Amino acid sequence: MELDFRKDPNVLASIVDAMADGVFTVDAHGVFVGWSEGAERITGFRAQDVVGKPCTLLQGPNCKGFATLADLLGDPAQAPAGICEQECKFLSKDGRELLLHGNVRLLREADGTVRGAVGTFSDLTSFVAANEKIALLEEQAGRRDAFGHMIGRSAAMQEIFRRLRLAAQSDVSVLLTGESGTGKELAARAIHELSLRRDGPFIAINCSAIPETLLESELFGFVKGAFTGAVRDKTGLFEAADKGTLVLDEIGDVSPMIQVKLLRAIQEREVRRVGDERTRKVDVRLITATNRDLGALLRTGAIRDDFYYRIRVFEIALPPLRERREDIPLIAERFRKELAEAMKRPVTGFTKEAMQRLQAHGWPGNVRELRNVVEHALVNATTDRIRLLDLPAEARAKAHGGPGRPAEPITEREKRRIADAVAAAGGNRTEAARKLGVSRVTLWKKMRKLGMEVGDER
Repeated sequence: MELDFRKDPNVLASIVDAMADGVFTVDAHGVFVGWSEGAERITGFRAQDVVGKPCTLLQGPNCKGFATLADLLGDPAQAPAGICEQECKFLSKDGRELLLHGNVRLLREADGTVRGAVGTFSDLTSFVAANEKIALLEEQAGRRDAFGHMIGRSAAMQEIFRRLRLAAQSDVSVLLTGESGTGKELAARAIHELSLRRDGPFIAINCSAIPETLLESELFGFVKGAFTGAVRDKTGLFEAADKGTLVLDEIGDVSPMIQVKLLRAIQEREVRRVGDERTRKVDVRLITATNRDLGALLRTGAIRDDFYYRIRVFEIALPPLRERREDIPLIAERFRKELAEAMKRPVTGFTKEAMQRLQAHGWPGNVRELRNVVEHALVNATTDRIRLLDLPAEARAKAHGGPGRPAEPITEREKRRIADAVAAAGGNRTEAARKLGVSRVTLWKKMRKLGMEVGDER
């Protein structure tokens, strides 16, 4: 049997009540006649709270912005002939502020006499809030000066921030490349903190700082009796990072044997402790990092091709500081604020000459070196501003290779810079590494790679 709401008003009432929008009717005197279930759900006011009462609910303190029905009914000659769109802020029964969008239309007899009005309204509160949040995020993403603990407003860094956000949206293996001190671990942490694994562990390890004989057991763990000195079972870093993120820095320095074991862990999502016969399932997001040219290592066979392509699913190359000089004042000022507060130094800024020299410096140690330079300058500062003379000698020196002069070859410049730092540190390589903004192990490897006299560890 076909339902005909024109003959059965209960059918029409059921249809109206099923609507998500609120529907109401008032008579010619502005008294509520109908108040749908949708209106009840949105506002919290039930029909018995409304029907039979004047339409003051949609005006005054409860509702700001809605053209009052009393005005429309009182002067129907001025009322729109069609639908009158309305938008207002409405105070619900439980005190929540709602943003309502509605329509009101007068009901007239054939001779134009007003019989009343019918209105509908929708709750746009969550929609508007969501769009405002999206707009804010888009605005921040378009011109943010910082991302996690990384700083930069340059085009290069805005692109890095964009790629970090993309990486965080999945569990894809990420390879972070860039010179020492460019912020690879900060980038890895930003990915972790934006990802769904943010509540899980974040573990970072420098593979080059651990002897190869110990690296396997450090990564995968071992069982009691696996080797001399293994007096108890030990959990490896893969298991410790379960449900979280594991960062392997200096991945270009691991041996092919370790590469094979890492490849299995990545592909099979399982590890085997040294000396154990069974495997253990792990759920780890792997991020690798290096300052070396993996492509060159691939050609020499130092890096396996299957391993290379497995870790390099999504590469993010962090630019050196010299390629984003416009970020130097921003970063230097951030370091000044943090370090001055920690050191309790009343230094409030940089002189123009000091900042110009910072922007002209080559920064082979990148952001890490800049932090060390600012710290050095704060110790030297005797006024409320960091002056040119407060900077360390290597930062005060004018850049080589000015206009019309060929730049000194990178390898020679690096050798000279390292030699100067070691000499200034009295031969103490640990102190020289600190001055250069790198680890002692990294400095030792650089010296060996450049053919410099390594000497005894000091």
